[in-house]
Amino acid sequence: MGENGRKREWGARPTSLRLATELMVRLSVDPMIRWPSMRRAVLIIGLSFGLSCGPALGPAPSMAQGTGVPRAAPVETAPLPAPGASPQVAPGPTRQPDSGPGVTLTQEPPASSAPSATPRSQAATPGGARPTLVPSPGDPLDVTEVTLPGKPAAVLPGTSSWDEGFDDLKKAFEQIEGELAKAGIRPAGRPLTVFLETDDMGFRYEAMVPVDAAATNRPNLSAEVGFGRTPEGKAYHFVHKGPYENIDSTYETITAYLDAKGIVAKDVFIEEYVTDLTDRTDDALEINIFVQPR
Repeated sequence: MGENGRKREWGARPTSLRLATELMVRLSVDPMIRWPSMRRAVLIIGLSFGLSCGPALGPAPSMAQGTGVPRAAPVETAPLPAPGASPQVAPGPTRQPDSGPGVTLTQEPPASSAPSATPRSQAATPGGARPTLVPSPGDPLDVTEVTLPGKPAAVLPGTSSWDEGFDDLKKAFEQIEGELAKAGIRPAGRPLTVFLETDDMGFRYEAMVPVDAAATNRPNLSAEVGFGRTPEGKAYHFVHKGPYENIDSTYETITAYLDAKGIVAKDVFIEEYVTDLTDRTDDALEINIFVQPR
């Protein structure tokens, strides 16, 4: 609010209120004015405020005749006890319990809000999990030497370019799974790819899904999907975790490791997909990579 607005509000107040306020200002700067003057100023302010706001505040208090001071209300007091008598204390209200016929009051123990812990042995585990080629999980920061067991598998050979490799492998596994489902054969392991030949343009591969040995005692599943065995023997176990489009950095690490150790590897290498191939940018993708020495 501006200065003119404040002046307009100040001029609209009752005259008695202005005089009283001026007196208050004088009292604050003039030590010679006595306390009774201060009290009169306070009374004037109170009366002026009551007259200007009386309808809103309700009826004014009764005044003693001939004075401007409100009449004090009488104070009710209890008679003093006789000398030597002990004071009587009035009993406070007491709450009587309900005693209706056939009603028993009981207190239930408070229910625990904390969930009961489930024993680890009883915790739910995902059913139908497929085993990997080696039981021990790998570590992206470590290399382990393992022995791959040869397992019977449904096999679909093919070729692909590097740009289309992820999508082609995904379709290959879907085709194998579909043929196994039609034949009533359950997969017995995680899908894997054996890279047989590679060049700058692409690669030749065999997509595999392990199955039980008894499933191979039959003709091929289709003209394209047959039966074979997964690679076996000594291998170095590496792990890639992260998007498939970043797997080249893992292979660079593998190459550096083999060079540093002086290991001459076979031209064939194996990718086992611990998690499903869903998207090339999947951060949760995990792949076991096995390199076999010559």
